[in-house]
Amino acid sequence: MSNIDLSVEIAGVKFKNPVMAASGTFGFGREFADYMDLNGLGAISVKGLTLAPRPGNKPPRIAETPAGILNSVGLQNPGVEAFIKEELPFLRQFDTKIIANVAGSTIEDYCEMVEILSDADIDAIELNVSCPNVKAGCVSFGNTPGGIAEITKRVKPYCKKPLIVKLTPNVTDIKEIAIAAEDAGADALSLINTILGMAIDIHKKRPILANNVGGLSGPAVKPIAVRMVHEVSRVVKIPLIGMGGISNGDDAIEFMLAGASGVMVGTYNFIDPAACLEVVTGIESYLTKYNYSNAYDVIGKLELNG
Repeated sequence: MSNIDLSVEIAGVKFKNPVMAASGTFGFGREFADYMDLNGLGAISVKGLTLAPRPGNKPPRIAETPAGILNSVGLQNPGVEAFIKEELPFLRQFDTKIIANVAGSTIEDYCEMVEILSDADIDAIELNVSCPNVKAGCVSFGNTPGGIAEITKRVKPYCKKPLIVKLTPNVTDIKEIAIAAEDAGADALSLINTILGMAIDIHKKRPILANNVGGLSGPAVKPIAVRMVHEVSRVVKIPLIGMGGISNGDDAIEFMLAGASGVMVGTYNFIDPAACLEVVTGIESYLTKYNYSNAYDVIGKLELNG
């Protein structure tokens, strides 16, 4: 049995290991429970929740790309009340932290959801102000320093749980966005959400996705995500959760060296249902190989050239 301590603390919450299932790629955990032991995860960030049930966008909503996928699901979900009544009891059978990801069309939507979830048995709230696949709200709040500052500041008084703000990469300077979120009261940041993209059916001369555009995720975005995590780690003091194209332990270590205290696995869950646990094992193997005793021996330990 390994003596390596994989635990990390983010915004006052202690996670048994740094590996979390990313929102929108793991449902509410039920879909994966038959394929893996959910107890092995550091956390599950559940499918993005809205105040009322949401049907999502019309299909096609997913398109493969050479190194990832484009998605335009549009936050299909049963609503926050149904989540608390029907999904949360199932999730609480397992020894893993639960993060509720919330999205809305108005700031008032966010405030109401955060207030409701603050009284629920969850461990943290992830504020999704960066989803590119909805017509109103969401990314429009997160793509300017002023916008992200306003929504974070407005939501914070209603939030009794640690508040994680999820950042969009679809901006000119992610450092400015991160600083604004921190100054407005964010307890942690998660990054990056998907990068806006398009795929075209050249035979039909139409976009493949019914929504025309969607969010690109998977291996193609990893170098961008690692760079952004590194940049943000140098300008904020709050902890970071990194994501974008992680498919093994080595990928996760890149994010951790760049400054992420935790990592989220997303697209690779569609390829391998046990991906998250394999990333945990990969991190442990790396730490063993280099005789490290805990996760903090690598977090933020990147040495730049020159």
